[in-house]
Amino acid sequence: MKNSKAISVKINGKQVEKTIPTHLRLLDFIRNHLKLTGTKEVCGEGECGACSVILAGKIVNSCLIFAVETNGSEISTIEGIAKVDELSEIQQNFIEHHSVQCGFCIPGMVLAGEEIRKENPHSTRDEIKEKLAGNICRCTGYKKIVDAIENN
Repeated sequence: MKNSKAISVKINGKQVEKTIPTHLRLLDFIRNHLKLTGTKEVCGEGECGACSVILAGKIVNSCLIFAVETNGSEISTIEGIAKVDELSEIQQNFIEHHSVQCGFCIPGMVLAGEEIRKENPHSTRDEIKEKLAGNICRCTGYKKIVDAIENN
């Protein structure tokens, strides 16, 4: 197929090999080709964080990256952070702190929370707020989200 390329990536611990169009965004690859629909498209411009995934250990906006650029990389989506039949600590905290309303921003917020806690488990509220700057929530405000990420 013209303008296609074979890629091999590890997504949520599973090796995936596909031939895809070179212009395909990582977001569309994840949602449409792999059927992992927890990653959301809201703005499509890298401004909201709803499409966040963890690529090679860093949180990125999947709407701004071509899938072919991830060849040989490891990617985690919201579907990959829980253990079988057990939520991650951050996911459980989001439930306990009533941090979810519509749900569009939550996958990106949870992944950002995972990265914040991994980087510094004792981040201050101000540090958490600063690191969440790339994630926008239109429903809850941020207090309950910060509460869920903060190490209590």
